[in-house]
Amino acid sequence: MNVDDQADQRHSDSRTLFTNCCRSSFSVCLALCPSHTEQRSYHPSVGGSEANAERTGAGTRRGRTREEEEDEEEEDREKMVKLLVQLLLTLSLQEAAAAGMLKVDAAQDGGAGGGDTISHSLTLVQRLEALLLQGNGSDVSLRVETPSGDEVKKIQAHSLVLSLQSPMFEELLLSRNSSTLVLKENADCAAVFDKFIRYLYCGELSLRLDQATPLHKLASKYQVLSLQQGVTQYMTQNLARDSPSGHVAGWHEYAVLAGDVTLRDSCLQYLAWNLSSVLQSGEWVTISSRLLMALLQRSDLILQSEMELFAALEAWIIQNQPDGLTAENALRAVRYAMMPPKELFRLQTQSPVLARYQESVRDLLYMSYQFHSASPLHMAKYFDVNCSLFVPRNYLSSLWGSPWIINNPTRDDRSTSFQTQLGPSGHDASKRVTWNAMFSPRWLPLSMRPMYTDTGAMQPTRVEGGRPRIIITPATSSADFAGVNFQKTVLVMARQQGKQMVRHVYNFHQSTEENGDFLAEADLHRRTSEYLIDSSLSLHIVVKPLYQTLITIKN
Repeated sequence: MNVDDQADQRHSDSRTLFTNCCRSSFSVCLALCPSHTEQRSYHPSVGGSEANAERTGAGTRRGRTREEEEDEEEEDREKMVKLLVQLLLTLSLQEAAAAGMLKVDAAQDGGAGGGDTISHSLTLVQRLEALLLQGNGSDVSLRVETPSGDEVKKIQAHSLVLSLQSPMFEELLLSRNSSTLVLKENADCAAVFDKFIRYLYCGELSLRLDQATPLHKLASKYQVLSLQQGVTQYMTQNLARDSPSGHVAGWHEYAVLAGDVTLRDSCLQYLAWNLSSVLQSGEWVTISSRLLMALLQRSDLILQSEMELFAALEAWIIQNQPDGLTAENALRAVRYAMMPPKELFRLQTQSPVLARYQESVRDLLYMSYQFHSASPLHMAKYFDVNCSLFVPRNYLSSLWGSPWIINNPTRDDRSTSFQTQLGPSGHDASKRVTWNAMFSPRWLPLSMRPMYTDTGAMQPTRVEGGRPRIIITPATSSADFAGVNFQKTVLVMARQQGKQMVRHVYNFHQSTEENGDFLAEADLHRRTSEYLIDSSLSLHIVVKPLYQTLITIKN
């Protein structure tokens, strides 16, 4: 017999041995089944001593209460299910080995190095999925109903699997009084309940945007933490994906109600940083008044201009017809001082919403006109110019910054120049500031740069590499800069789901070194980096003039 024949014979012998073990295990399971034991007690072919022993046992059981007998039978059923699951795992392992999916640990044969990995997870998942689909060995029936009582679906399941995966299921199964467990779910949750149960068996599922919220609800309700975290991650990674009616605002509202802080903050940040695209979508008019106010109060909104925001707010008020207080609060959150005087005049004469609520914002309009008619330095002596009315948002208009596309960003240092308006005040409308920006992909702090001796010989560099940095400085100084601080904001764009979006925002006074994390995790050498669009670093620089209050405090 050659080597191959011997190997085949050994495989056949092991297969036969495994089959016999399976039969023995199955016999043990049958022996634990209460109905099987009861049949053996009265079988006419049972011998004298064995029959007497079993009849004695039966008599002892009859002496106990019915509750004790039911408890014992329940324990027997649980033991049987556990053994069946163990049998399934053993079968999966054997079949995986027969298919060549298992790798032998090299250490067992005296091989050098670490051991190999035994992996049969795919076969195991397939077996568990088949167990769910076929309902073999099922000991509980899940009856999913909507609140109206209509049965949506019925699922044959296994209490052991449900209890292992969900503390809530474990509690429900312990308190049930029949083999059917009735579950009341809303229609959206009932529609995806089979996907939820499949996850408990297989540890995976496929989903669409509209299925994310109900699956998150089920994961939260039944305390399946891994699925809850997985759906949250899916939602945060798909905020930019296109959908017919939009989904980010709806996800934010759900996150607030569910107490999911990670999802809530991710949705709010996406909406704030990509507000221009949101304003142009059908989703904008559907947002709640709570989310509307949360956005209007932020200074980090990224949009074309304050006029764009007012037009969108006007459309929201006309569409939703909120109560007077809500409309007034929303209109008072608009920063009218950031609009040119001619636009303010146009709004007062043409806006139907402003005509209706003009009395509510009259003081803000009056202060805005004053802001445009006098120098900011003079205004700062009489008004608190640090209030939100005089603080710019991140406007993408060419008056306040410039885009900057850096091809092959790891190659060498780059520089660019651009101009902005000195400030949003009408007094400064004709004044321009020229800015010089320099990008260095491998900048080193002074303490890390090469050292030179008195003889001029360069000492070895203490640290290799460096990190990206941007410096933005004015080309010239001017007396007009008095009383003004210029905040620089760098927007890092990215492409997600085929859509360009703002991925990161960095604020600083002169250099990104000030916040220390500029592109800290960016791998600019990798063409597929999330920080690159078509192998280029896509930036947008915004300059925001912030005024200093010069009001004298009287004692």
